[in-house]
Amino acid sequence: MTTTDGVAEPETSDSLRAFGEVVKVFRRRAGLTQEEFAAQVRYSRETIASVEQGRRFPSPTFVERAEALLDAFGVVRAAAKHLSRQPGLASWFQRWARLEAAALCLYTYENRLVPGLLQIDAYARTLFEQQLPPLGDAEVEEKLVARGARRELLTERPNTAYSFIVEEHVLRRPTGGPEVHRAQLEHVLRMSERRNVEIQVMPQGRGHHAGLDGPMQLLETQENRWYGYCEGQRAGLLLAEAKDVGILQMRYARMRSQALTLEDSQSLLRQMRGAT
Repeated sequence: MTTTDGVAEPETSDSLRAFGEVVKVFRRRAGLTQEEFAAQVRYSRETIASVEQGRRFPSPTFVERAEALLDAFGVVRAAAKHLSRQPGLASWFQRWARLEAAALCLYTYENRLVPGLLQIDAYARTLFEQQLPPLGDAEVEEKLVARGARRELLTERPNTAYSFIVEEHVLRRPTGGPEVHRAQLEHVLRMSERRNVEIQVMPQGRGHHAGLDGPMQLLETQENRWYGYCEGQRAGLLLAEAKDVGILQMRYARMRSQALTLEDSQSLLRQMRGAT
């Protein structure tokens, strides 16, 4: 047990396992196998297994689909409310991650590393294994699971529009070595071909652009409310005030015109892949 403000609360792993058991009980009550359940809620069987085993944090979409399909009397939805923290994610990122999982659209600008939603496991593992202070093996694996779960948003939410602007030097950095670098570029290219994903490269030759104050993210919720997010080395800042969010929207819109077009970005990515 951990204690917050004098109130005991279950460890995240315990609450995840409890939620998984709830889903499993109602799935079996409905007479569904994991494969049948997966097909009807439109998630992979592996995702269902991970949720039921308490290894995967459920997205809001999963919770609502499971609740409706299993006719669970509100129990699945109620159990999900106790999942306040997702393992493998920094505490300051938790609220943004929940918003991200149900967003109508998500915009990301990065000048440090490949955005988490676009990272392959080998690239992410390199980052986690080289992190300071060093992480234990269990912590590395926990973070990889969380990163992989976030990455699936691009394929599991085809009606969400994702836009990425990434600095060219980030994509040229051979993080993890030549093989990992090439595989990462292949993955970015593959994602750029999806109808719901736009990826633009900010060229090194551009002397100035609207994003020089640092990385940023923007999203629109189901209620058509916009939020912004900016992250530093040890903290993140979630922006909800319309004035602050409006500034980021203005800057992102300008960057879209300053970055390479979608077609030119894909062409450059293919050139970089060929050079690895």
